[in-house]
Amino acid sequence: LYFYPRDNTPGCTTEAQAFRDAFERFEDQGSIILGVSTDDVRSHRKFSDKLGLPFALLADTEGMVARAYGVWGEKKFMGRTTIGIRRSTFVIDPEGKVAHIFSKVKPETHATQVLAALGAESSSDGSVR
Repeated sequence: LYFYPRDNTPGCTTEAQAFRDAFERFEDQGSIILGVSTDDVRSHRKFSDKLGLPFALLADTEGMVARAYGVWGEKKFMGRTTIGIRRSTFVIDPEGKVAHIFSKVKPETHATQVLAALGAESSSDGSVR
């Protein structure tokens, strides 16, 4: 479950493309990718179609899910302080428990970082612990 600030921005596009490009490797691990931002369904559809994303994007238009996961709040970007989603990822195990949290992630390398964590947390049958 990865949270990102906004559709069609450079960092968010890079991150979505990285997850897209690694999609089969995530499937091989038995994992599902879900992206979450405060953009609406229409924006997500355009973003997903433009990038050819093979995974779902969830529209958290009120920021309720982001708040529940603790990723909504103050953040700094290019010298400005704003309020919104802080880029983060939660690896959730088959029982629905959070197995790993990534915060302050780098869009360019994050998908690989998550895959590495999944490999370290996978059992011999491929399921995530």
